[in-house]
Amino acid sequence: MKVLAFGASNSRESINGTLAAYAAGLVDGATVELLNIHDYELPIYSIDREKELGQPALALEFFEKIGSSDAIIVSYAEHNGSYTAAFKNLFDWLSRIDSKVYQGKPMLILATSPGSGGAATVLAAAAASAPYFSANLKGSVSVPNFYENFDVSANALTNQEIEAELRVAVGLL
Repeated sequence: MKVLAFGASNSRESINGTLAAYAAGLVDGATVELLNIHDYELPIYSIDREKELGQPALALEFFEKIGSSDAIIVSYAEHNGSYTAAFKNLFDWLSRIDSKVYQGKPMLILATSPGSGGAATVLAAAAASAPYFSANLKGSVSVPNFYENFDVSANALTNQEIEAELRVAVGLL
């Protein structure tokens, strides 16, 4: 099984990227492709830019990576209660290629933050909208207080309840 995983943040040291990679590593026998959306920065989407530029090569490449995967794991960063601008912009370009952005792939969505909210607001928004974009949503997990529940140096969740919840969700892929 080929798993595509990424954090929906353009930070090169994204805790959401770390969480997505960790979760992907729990998929038995998977070949994992990790993406950093920082590498897919595009002009801010507008219909005028689309008319001028067509579909940017980076958007087409990202869309093709989704299509060539067997499952997707996304961990959403939350900025002011919503998606990061970088992810939303990439998603807007992807949806213009085809509104079925997730192409029917089994998908696990995650979110984390340093605070107690665990980016739950953006996770709820992502869960609500995923089916409209052809995601076969298998589960969602929020990890609050990332640095209290995840040991970065050991690359491991330390909260056994969250670890168990994540393993169940990963098993549904």
